Amino acid sequence: MNLESEGLLKAVIESTVDGIITINHRGQIQFVNDATVRLFGYSKEELVGQSMNKLLPDTISPEQHDGFLQNYLESGHAKIIGIGREVSGRRKDGTTFPFWLSVNETRVKGKVYFTGLVHDLSEQKKTERALTELTRELEEKVAQRTHELADAVNRLLKINVKLEKEIQDKAAKEIALKNSEETLKMALQQEKHLNEMKSRFLSMASHEFKTPLSAILSSASILMRYTQTDQQPKREKHILKIKKMIRQLNDVLNDFLSVERMEGNEISVSPSAFSLKEFVPNVVDEMETILKNGQEIVVNYLTKDEDLYQDSNILRIILRNLLSNSVKYSDPGQIIEVSVDAKGDNYVIQIKDNGIGIPVSEQPFIFTRFYRSSNASNIQGTGLGLAIVGRYIKVLGGRISFKSKEGEGSVFVINLPKNNGKEQEDFSH
Repeated sequence: MNLESEGLLKAVIESTVDGIITINHRGQIQFVNDATVRLFGYSKEELVGQSMNKLLPDTISPEQHDGFLQNYLESGHAKIIGIGREVSGRRKDGTTFPFWLSVNETRVKGKVYFTGLVHDLSEQKKTERALTELTRELEEKVAQRTHELADAVNRLLKINVKLEKEIQDKAAKEIALKNSEETLKMALQQEKHLNEMKSRFLSMASHEFKTPLSAILSSASILMRYTQTDQQPKREKHILKIKKMIRQLNDVLNDFLSVERMEGNEISVSPSAFSLKEFVPNVVDEMETILKNGQEIVVNYLTKDEDLYQDSNILRIILRNLLSNSVKYSDPGQIIEVSVDAKGDNYVIQIKDNGIGIPVSEQPFIFTRFYRSSNASNIQGTGLGLAIVGRYIKVLGGRISFKSKEGEGSVFVINLPKNNGKEQEDFSH
């Protein structure tokens, strides 16, 4: 080998990120590269000529290590040599770390040498622990939310049973009093509608939970494959996907729980004074995570800033549902416009999009629970958002109207009293 080749070989060995250690048949270190120095904290002078035991933890005695070498030299039976395994190393400061050790035998002029390749596993182990913890947290979160959903569904079913009984009793009384065929038909139609609603609810609930849960499981499985440090961007991509799916599950659960509260007349209003000029942009910021590529929500404040005396939590739910629909039913790159104006004692909030719009024949039904227009069947949704919006607007003493044309988008307009000081209405009827 000429000098140029020797120089190239030395440069390659010294530049590798993994440690390289050569020992003789007595276990004495003959050579280490720069990476070994960085990994173990010793200088080359402190290692060359020393026993390999210097780099091993206290759990492996010098006699054990020397016994491995002697046993191999006598029997040829390899426990590490030519195979590779995960072991622990001890740094100069006494700390230990895991690494993958691959050892090969070399004979030069009748002498036996062993060269080991040391690959630090510290980052990989750290990533594995983080993934294990994330998996545990996800499992706990899903279990908790599943339990909450089961309770909510059970309560909804009890309410539906009660409604069914009321409908049946009313139909029976009207039939007995009027003996009217038309009344009987109406009762049967109501019962049919209720059964259809139950079937639609069960089908929708199954789909809305199965899809994100499948995505979470898939991303968690893929995460386990990315063990290298340079794969961090891929890990982050799937972690963000998991978080997005969890937020989606949380939104669906909140919709179910909102419907349950409305059915049980459990809505309470806690008005307080706050600025719409600050409130609306904050809600818009919360929607950033669901925007499609190139979408933008633009806010235009067209009046002077005066405090609004309303329940901010309920108003936040209303705006989030309307903005979520605009984002969901609009193409990437579309602009969604929000404007705030004042008219007498009311604030007027308008949300305009250029999405798929609502067919004219279906517009009378859009505030009905679980109803979804025919042109939205392939887009994910529960059919509860606008029903919740309509009920909550009434709770705040406001009104909602809309204009929409299929293929050209929709405009929803909220008229909201500036001061909701009135007592809450009874919404049991």
